[in-house]
Amino acid sequence: MSAPQGLSAKSDSHQPGRWASEFSAAQAVAASADYSDLCCADGALWWVEFRPSQGDSVLMQYRDGHSLRITPKGYAVRSRVYEYGGGSFCVLPGSLEPDCQVAFVNADDQQIYLHCPATQQLRKLSKNPEYRYGGLCADPLRRRVLAVEEAHLPGRVEHRLVAIGLDGSRQVLADAADFYHSPQLSDDGAQLAWIEWDRPNLSWTRTRLMHARLDGPGAISTRQTVPGGDEAFQQPQFDQQGQLLCLTDRSGYWVPWALAADGSATRLPSHAADHAPAPWQQGVNTWLALKDHWLALSWTDGGYGHLALRHARSSEERLLAHGYSRFRYLCSDGQALYCIAASPRCSAAILRIDLASGALTRLRGDDSSLPADDLAQPQRLLYLSEGGETAHGFFYPPRNSAQSATQAPPLLIFTHGGPTSACYPVLDNRIQFWTQRGFAVVDLNYRGSTGYGRAYRQRLQGGWGVVDVQDVLAAIEHLGRQGCIDPQRVFIRGSSAGGYTTLCSLIAGPQRFRAAASLYGVSDPLQLRAVTHKFEADYIDWLIGDPDTQPERYVERSPLAQAERIRTPVIFFQGLRDAVVLPSQTEQMVAALDDNGVPVHSVTFADERHGFRQAAHLTQVLEEELAFYQAWL
Repeated sequence: MSAPQGLSAKSDSHQPGRWASEFSAAQAVAASADYSDLCCADGALWWVEFRPSQGDSVLMQYRDGHSLRITPKGYAVRSRVYEYGGGSFCVLPGSLEPDCQVAFVNADDQQIYLHCPATQQLRKLSKNPEYRYGGLCADPLRRRVLAVEEAHLPGRVEHRLVAIGLDGSRQVLADAADFYHSPQLSDDGAQLAWIEWDRPNLSWTRTRLMHARLDGPGAISTRQTVPGGDEAFQQPQFDQQGQLLCLTDRSGYWVPWALAADGSATRLPSHAADHAPAPWQQGVNTWLALKDHWLALSWTDGGYGHLALRHARSSEERLLAHGYSRFRYLCSDGQALYCIAASPRCSAAILRIDLASGALTRLRGDDSSLPADDLAQPQRLLYLSEGGETAHGFFYPPRNSAQSATQAPPLLIFTHGGPTSACYPVLDNRIQFWTQRGFAVVDLNYRGSTGYGRAYRQRLQGGWGVVDVQDVLAAIEHLGRQGCIDPQRVFIRGSSAGGYTTLCSLIAGPQRFRAAASLYGVSDPLQLRAVTHKFEADYIDWLIGDPDTQPERYVERSPLAQAERIRTPVIFFQGLRDAVVLPSQTEQMVAALDDNGVPVHSVTFADERHGFRQAAHLTQVLEEELAFYQAWL
């Protein structure tokens, strides 16, 4: 790759964007371990641990101060229900079995396996290769596992709520809806709640909360739809008295409500803020009902996460885990609250918080290996976009103690995927990789992101490729006026839906960007609409419009159709096993830009899906992206 005419590609280690750093791409990737599906069962703490160095996810157990890998050799724990998975294991405690047993979804074949850690016995419970499972929920009284089942049949995909017995038997509990999410049992096993919805609704636009009574063998004897309107329910659970509780955004934010059998609902004491992100995955718990009417609540205010105990009757509040700014997967053993948390110095940690004293112990996870003088801290970005509407994000100035800034730095814009997702003010080693080299980074929560209420989240309805792009361009203007960046040296990157925002930004602001990167990004929304998976089959219509009545929008907002307007060099990264954004999207976009004489480079990975997981590939992405940008500084 040669530098553009008039610019020099000669190395200058003092120029922001070319700073030398010992924090390598490999180090940034290796430091990005993550955890999910945290739960308390059988006197132990359990979780799934993603290990970038191996590119796999393993089940871990923590008991009596020691952690132990539980997953048998040759197996990885990961669900691909709805492609985004979640709820990939559950525990059947030893108090009701001869030994504790774990049911988990194996990544390779998506079948449920039953594993006994004590005896190392392993057997397959589900045996249909066309089915996938997720959202696992233990029903130990009946020796079975509840799960969301995804059946890939000729010409169609069906979803059901099923019970899989430990003897391999299978019982369908519900199959009339298009989608199912988050099955939860009451402590006595007599009640079952779940979320369901039908097309064209989405899990964060409009869903139903279902409440059922189970008979002795576990069949549904009665069921009812909890009264609701234009709202999205998520994360149902039962308190110790058997009362059904759930998050819903009927008040404008996802907050907890208590729902009575007669249909009445009472909002529980909580802040007017989102207590959960959009439910892309199964099994995410961001709040919890505890004993004596206490609630463990996490919520987001201005993009920053908070955690507290809140009494459901007196409204007394006790703030917890000061210094952390994101909280996920809350669970409790009655003595302590556990969660997966993150902070500006730590990308992911497992915390134990004593319920009586609030004392905090970190069980897993390390602070950044970078010294404080080298660590870029997130600064809240609040600015005005098109029409005077507010947009959000986080700004990271360049930081490297071995370098001194003598000029305004280049800017790298991160556009997150989803697009109904969010970024958080926590340690992201990818961002530190860039700030170490003299780039300023802005991580955008453009309008349409979660964490700022239902109205902000709904702002992308019909506006994808316009509203998000307006926020990108407005961020550049805002930071340029503040003198924080060199507005003539701006780069932009995005993955999945963020790749689409990136490419659309190159069309709307053709002179604003030096270079860009699209990671498994959308380039033709109409083509994506025709081939994408069922979970997102109606998402494009919600984001852009009905192609039958508004076909012009799909031409105007298609980077592929508008490829001749892109003059910015672009590097593409694509997994060839991607079932969400098919490789053909990237192939066609690369060919179109190449035909138009635009500098373009494509990197593909034969064994990667949607979202790269192998350490070598993640390292290669950072290294090649850096080299590409530096050629255009």
